[in-house]
Amino acid sequence: MAVSVESWRELAARESGVATADLDALWAQLPTVHAEEILGRWRGAAFATGHPLCRALPASRWYGKNFHSLTRAEPLICRAEDGSLFSNVELGGGEASLWNIEFRGEVTATMVYDGRPVFDHFKRLDESTLMGIMNGRPDLVLAEGEYFYFLLERDGEC
Repeated sequence: MAVSVESWRELAARESGVATADLDALWAQLPTVHAEEILGRWRGAAFATGHPLCRALPASRWYGKNFHSLTRAEPLICRAEDGSLFSNVELGGGEASLWNIEFRGEVTATMVYDGRPVFDHFKRLDESTLMGIMNGRPDLVLAEGEYFYFLLERDGEC
């Protein structure tokens, strides 16, 4: 399937599943983004690839990510039973920081987890939406050799 940048919304809405090859093709077409450009709070959603995190994150009541500064990022903002948002440092093994790091031959904004050998790389889908790929030690992030792919949409409530 040929993937166009314009088709990312259709891929994100597809509940029947998305092939990681299609997401890789989309990623390759997207512009990089600098860490300084993505500060703020973001709502998250997973592409339905079948990766175990597609089930685990909703079970944790994952809301998104909050990038306060380059040195302080909250990778796992979750919703408490009372509806409030909190940084789930236990689940994330701490918090994180933002860097510009090379991935697949391009330097792009990357969140580096403090307590785990895990990196979330980001590229721009549009002015208010990022695509992310979780990378890191294979036994922690890969499922049957496949990465976890997700979206971040800038939170208008910030």
